[in-house]
Amino acid sequence: MPWRITLVFLIGFSLAIVAACGDDDAPSCNGDSFVGFTVFAASSLTEAFEAIEEHHYSGCSPARLSYNFAGSQALRTQLEQGASASVFASANARQLDLARESGVVKGTPVVFARNRLVVIVPTRNKAGIEDLQDLANDGLKIIVAGEDVPAGEYTRQFLENASSDPAFGADYGEDVLANVVSEETNVRQVVARVELDEADAGIVYATDVTDAVTMIEIPDELNEIAEYFVAAINGTDSSGFIDFVLSDEGQSILEDHGFMRVDQ
Repeated sequence: MPWRITLVFLIGFSLAIVAACGDDDAPSCNGDSFVGFTVFAASSLTEAFEAIEEHHYSGCSPARLSYNFAGSQALRTQLEQGASASVFASANARQLDLARESGVVKGTPVVFARNRLVVIVPTRNKAGIEDLQDLANDGLKIIVAGEDVPAGEYTRQFLENASSDPAFGADYGEDVLANVVSEETNVRQVVARVELDEADAGIVYATDVTDAVTMIEIPDELNEIAEYFVAAINGTDSSGFIDFVLSDEGQSILEDHGFMRVDQ
């Protein structure tokens, strides 16, 4: 009878779903190490951290991890104002130090990833920027992250480093900053505005470069390597997630998304 066929189909479909979530090819489907975790993370970690979730819970519903991606300084402020989270992953030490001083995080923050700065220009490059020295040319429109944003702090350190190099000159940093027309609250906004041709250049992390822009590398001797720190929020047990990003498996995922590996 038709109802029997329907019943058999529904039972079979339900068993197939259960089997899929118990498949050895997706061992994390039943994993619970991150269940209920809310991770506050620097916006530059978006794709890498989403890949960690996919790695653990591919094909499973509902998702076990939830994320809040933004500038590290904005995340720290939200946490201090009472936002609920399990883990704070910052693009520099300063924001986690401040969060620790205010009692938001517990324990000692640890470095779990590194990144480097690059310059990006629109693909059309109407300003004709070919090298780092060109950023000091009069009349350019440059967009950077704000001074309180980790990427903005690293940017200013790079400019200071370059100003100490005779190949750039002592006024280089000031001349570049004089061309800044906007300071953004996170590095992703810098990328977006350069992609839209709203600026002649921007300074971002290497992991944020897209096909819609052209990259100019910054030499290691001038660059300021960004260090990402992670810590647990007070009152939570977040050791599972932190242990994973520090593990060889977690480091491989971060490396696949352009971050520099950290040897513990």
